[in-house]
Amino acid sequence: MTNTSVGYAYLLELTDIKALPLQVSARVMPVTKVQLIDNTLATPASLKPSDKILDHILFALKYEDLNLQILSQALLKVSSEELLECYESAPMGRYIRIACLLWEHFHQQLLPRITDLTRGNYISLLDPKQFMTANNQTNKRWRVHINLIGSLDYSITVKRTDRLEKALALNTLQKAKEFTDGLDDAMLNRALSWVYLSETKDSFAIEKEQPDTNKIQRYTNLLRQAHIPRAIDEDYLRELQKATINNPYEWAVSYRNEQNYLSNGPGAIGVTYVPPSPNLCRELMQEWEHLTNQLPDQVDPIVLGAVISFGFVFLHPFMDGNGRLSRFMFHHVLCRSGQLTNGLLLPVSAVLHNKEREYLAALSAYSSETRTFWQVDYLDTENYAFKFKGHESIYRHWDGTACSELMAEACDEAMEHYIKQEVAYLNQYDALKRHINKQFDINDKTLSKLVVFCLEQNGKISKRRRDQFQYEVPTDAFDALEEAYSKII
Repeated sequence: MTNTSVGYAYLLELTDIKALPLQVSARVMPVTKVQLIDNTLATPASLKPSDKILDHILFALKYEDLNLQILSQALLKVSSEELLECYESAPMGRYIRIACLLWEHFHQQLLPRITDLTRGNYISLLDPKQFMTANNQTNKRWRVHINLIGSLDYSITVKRTDRLEKALALNTLQKAKEFTDGLDDAMLNRALSWVYLSETKDSFAIEKEQPDTNKIQRYTNLLRQAHIPRAIDEDYLRELQKATINNPYEWAVSYRNEQNYLSNGPGAIGVTYVPPSPNLCRELMQEWEHLTNQLPDQVDPIVLGAVISFGFVFLHPFMDGNGRLSRFMFHHVLCRSGQLTNGLLLPVSAVLHNKEREYLAALSAYSSETRTFWQVDYLDTENYAFKFKGHESIYRHWDGTACSELMAEACDEAMEHYIKQEVAYLNQYDALKRHINKQFDINDKTLSKLVVFCLEQNGKISKRRRDQFQYEVPTDAFDALEEAYSKII
């Protein structure tokens, strides 16, 4: 039997709909029930829809994940008469009700139905067992819970994969609170100083930049604002953008009014990502701001932080500074949740820098597929001509599963392998220094250096260091430090 596309795959192949490639495609195959075989949703011939677009929409709503990129375009090709005929024949039907709800939204008009829905259970747009869902809006007309992260104009879907569920089950934010609650004030302040400095340096390192002292101070001060409860809007984001950039000529006065792009080499072939046009960007930033300021309580803060952070960088509202601002927004969301206390941040940039390939893969999974819808023509060294051949729904609705998985794991690694190790290091440093101070009268600055050298060299003081400090430190102090390391550490 020849494989035949159905559902979303059919709509993409036989219409002019523009959307990102499907991760799973439905096809008619010699099977007796709908089943997933690799990346194909194998469908028995008995369930094959007719050639009508509406029938394939209803098939997709029943058997495939919600894809608003495709549905927002496909439903525009369905007439109100055809949809109402289907609805009136079975007004309580789950999938026809969802189709009607979406049709009205994307057409921006009401269907002149005869049968009103005044009874029956409400149904969910997304299955909470399969997706991270919010509880943000109920449509009484069609008795549907619109439980998207976002809205019907801008939404991010996040699947409950085993990888994500496993990472979230670690309860990293609760562990972080319990750990920092157990630190005395002095140790907490020292640990926080390291966290802010580490997050600053690694955020710059991700962008291959060596920051000077001024840049480090500016970004560190910016990070401290993550704990300040303040609404996110264009004016505040402009202030934050200034804090990430030293050059006043690059400070933004508003969201961008020109097309920007990312590149990794010269010419049009080097352009790796093209964000939405300035007008669409501004419209979607309003949706993004609303989501950021009205965080749904039902969604894990780490997931929200991930999709808001990545969503910001995909929209790229400024000509410069978007990357560092996107990582700041991740911290902002975690702090807004109230689950990070004591001034703590999780130094996720250290993890992302260490796992740069995976971080870039999570970004490029979306950006590289979006790039195919842009025609980019090289004009001269600094100028390109851009023509978008896709549909704006590509930017309105996207899958945030991969970025959520990455950030959930990064949070736990930041806690377990960075913060806890730094506190352990500080405790070791203090213990060694106290021990030697009891036996020898050594200049504090010199002793501090020796303790650091000892810890870095796993309990050994090299001959070079002994020679360097031979006129400042008693000879037996070097041996005492090594002995103390073997006993204490």
